[in-house]
Amino acid sequence: MVKEKNEWWEWMKALLIAVGLAAIIRFFLFAPIVVDGLSMMPTLHNGDRMIVSKLGEPERFDIVVFHAPEQKDYIKRVIGLPGDKVEYKNDILYINGKAYTEPYLKEYKDQLNGGVLTEDFSLKDITGEETVPEGEIFVMGDNRRFSKDSRHIGTVSTDEVIGDTKVIYWPVKDFGLVK
Repeated sequence: MVKEKNEWWEWMKALLIAVGLAAIIRFFLFAPIVVDGLSMMPTLHNGDRMIVSKLGEPERFDIVVFHAPEQKDYIKRVIGLPGDKVEYKNDILYINGKAYTEPYLKEYKDQLNGGVLTEDFSLKDITGEETVPEGEIFVMGDNRRFSKDSRHIGTVSTDEVIGDTKVIYWPVKDFGLVK
């Protein structure tokens, strides 16, 4: 009887440790997320399942998940970091006066027949600020014509950022790192 009770207790301890470790990993290190919507097309698709890393600070062109003002989590690409001057002219991104290519937009740009994917704007036009404020980031969806992003909701506090995401794990055909 004592051996059965001891074995039961050992199984319970192992189960509690496993649940505790899973909770710690999910809360502090990594979390799953499901892409909801088309704002990150063609890079991400509606229903893609990804792993969000809660380690580190967002860097330019990372894809991040953050708490949006609508009490919903958004997934967007980091375009501007604190202190950056962001603007678009003739469908070209300029950060601090330097032009940047955005290879993740190539598929959509190739489909355009003389139009522009991203309308001209400057950070000052949108937020009234010359540069991205300290502790904030400027984010945009890759589906520029159909994305509710910093052009609509303003800059995002880094305190609202859950983490960045680089790995799609579902559907299996899309498994891998995001570019």
